[in-house]
Amino acid sequence: MEEIANLFHGFAVVIEPFNLMLMLVGILLGVIIGVLPGLGGANGVAILLPLTFSMSPTSAIIMLSCIYWGALFGGAITSILFNIPGEPWSVATTFDGHPMAQKGRAGEALTAAFTSSFVGALFAVIMITLVAPLVAAFALRFGPAEKFGVYFLAFCSFIGMSKEPAFKTVAAMMIGFALAAVGLDQMTGQLRLTFGSEYLLTGFDFLIAVIGLFGIGEILLTMEEGLSFKGRTAVISPRVVLETWAELPRYWITSLRSCIIGCWMGVTPAGATPASFMSYGLAKRMSKTGHKFGTGEIEGVVAPETAAHAAGTSALLPMLSLGVPGSPTAAVLLGGLLIWGLQPGPMLFVEQKEFVWGLIASMYLGNVAGLLVVLTCVPLFAAILRIPFSIIAPIILVFCAIGAYTVHNSTFDVMLMLVFGVLGYLMKKCNYPMAPMVLAIVLGDKAEEAFRQSLLTSQGSLSIFWSNGLVGTIMALGLIVLLWPLIQSGWSRVFRPAAA
Repeated sequence: MEEIANLFHGFAVVIEPFNLMLMLVGILLGVIIGVLPGLGGANGVAILLPLTFSMSPTSAIIMLSCIYWGALFGGAITSILFNIPGEPWSVATTFDGHPMAQKGRAGEALTAAFTSSFVGALFAVIMITLVAPLVAAFALRFGPAEKFGVYFLAFCSFIGMSKEPAFKTVAAMMIGFALAAVGLDQMTGQLRLTFGSEYLLTGFDFLIAVIGLFGIGEILLTMEEGLSFKGRTAVISPRVVLETWAELPRYWITSLRSCIIGCWMGVTPAGATPASFMSYGLAKRMSKTGHKFGTGEIEGVVAPETAAHAAGTSALLPMLSLGVPGSPTAAVLLGGLLIWGLQPGPMLFVEQKEFVWGLIASMYLGNVAGLLVVLTCVPLFAAILRIPFSIIAPIILVFCAIGAYTVHNSTFDVMLMLVFGVLGYLMKKCNYPMAPMVLAIVLGDKAEEAFRQSLLTSQGSLSIFWSNGLVGTIMALGLIVLLWPLIQSGWSRVFRPAAA
């Protein structure tokens, strides 16, 4: 009951007029940041962090966290309307969200995305409120081997659960691993695959790759089709919001499963991106309409958006309770706490109750306010589809170039974006899935680092990945998911003749 009393005290702090104003401003800025390709929640929070130094820590964290919520919501907008993920975790949303927009169902897709985002975030905030001490104690058990186990499970789920040909999925993933290996080796300090170019010292930035693969690749494909954007005639009315809400309860199992996956990935260091991919893969495998995924299924929007927001929100828990950020944005917020003279950790809940519970209360109100803001603007977002593609394509190209340039203020990144755009175009023409490659680019270097740290700890013995029940269970689940098509095939061969 003490947590409930503290939470009500937090609400009393948040509903002060100044803090409510900061909340609304933060959400609006966050939505804009989420829409702009290449900026992202972490960069937006980092850029705006100096503006909060004159505020009290509680007001500052409310504004910055609401920028984070707004960016989470905004990332779905360009993913659905233009097939350009505004955020890394929005990539999976493009798989069914954009086809829905092309079919004239943009308002339905946006409403489903925003509502699912709210549900995932709300589930994670309730989890933080109720089980913070237990989750914090559990996260302490994650070492390098457990981290690698989570990454291994994410990779295996994409291979085993995908209905794409396995060799194409593996081939795309291998390209992603090769791209992730470029640059400075974090373990030894050696340069790898840079070919003497100083521009490749830091490797390929994920945002550059995504902007090129999805943004430029989509423009090239659409140009080939004759500058016709299939969704431009979509007509949206506010009634679509209510109709979509009436349909969403049908997917409550998908939402619940995605919430659990998202919270798991958020509390562990995996993050929102693998959570969205894994949730989408499981939904595709387990849904009765899984064979239609990729053609505009609303369930294919619900799954990744719910998981991404649950992961993005729950990532703040280890940052507050342990001082270990679970996402790039949480790392930026951690820096803000240190600047404000606050030391994250278990004692923060004891010494700074007003701050902690004010932040948690702002999560509740911030997500409600964010949902109302973006849903109010659904007709406006969907109306963008009425603009002829011959006009909108150059604008998208300019935004992509600006987004790529601002990542490192380098024209070389703009050239890389174009190269990745051609690669994305070729992969789409040859029917190779891009999602596995994107997943490997994101997690490849992290998985390698965790793997090598584990082997250093065990003096080269692979037994470390089965050394305790936690890591052993994660690795076993990964192998089961990887071999699931073979298991399913063998099961049907054994029992179908008997049933006949």
